Amino acid sequence: MVLILKQEAGGIPLPPGQVLGLVLDGVLDRVLPTPITPVRGTRKVVGTILLLTGTGVTVWAVVERRRHTVGTFALGRPEELVTSGPYALSRHPMYLGWWMIHAGVAAFRGSPWALVTLPAGMLVEHLGTLWEERALQKEFGQPYVEYVREVPRYVGIPRRHEP
Repeated sequence: MVLILKQEAGGIPLPPGQVLGLVLDGVLDRVLPTPITPVRGTRKVVGTILLLTGTGVTVWAVVERRRHTVGTFALGRPEELVTSGPYALSRHPMYLGWWMIHAGVAAFRGSPWALVTLPAGMLVEHLGTLWEERALQKEFGQPYVEYVREVPRYVGIPRRHEP
């Protein structure tokens, strides 16, 4: 069981902007500590909610993608266009989840450096998203074009058209 989980997790690329941002956030917090002053308990509660919600969204998205995969799971190489689960609400739910994780860790720790590292990481991932979307349009054609028209890139209200 542990070997299977390890193999599956190995196929999940971590978003470089968020990984680098979280590391940089931790380093900056140690080198130039500038703690946020709001009530500690409130910060920890907000941070925990963001962290757990982001983790839940990310795991849900990975599980949904895995459900649509036969054989070896390779997140970067989808076998089919997945439009169910969290993908019915956001075209990039894993990025959204990681952004919430980053914000949650920063809030929990009381680190203001996330005000710099989180948007920088989001920009890096957004640029990658634009590239991914072009590749997905080439791969899946018209069904992907329709999916883009109906489902927001990150956050918003999906627009389902009646057939």
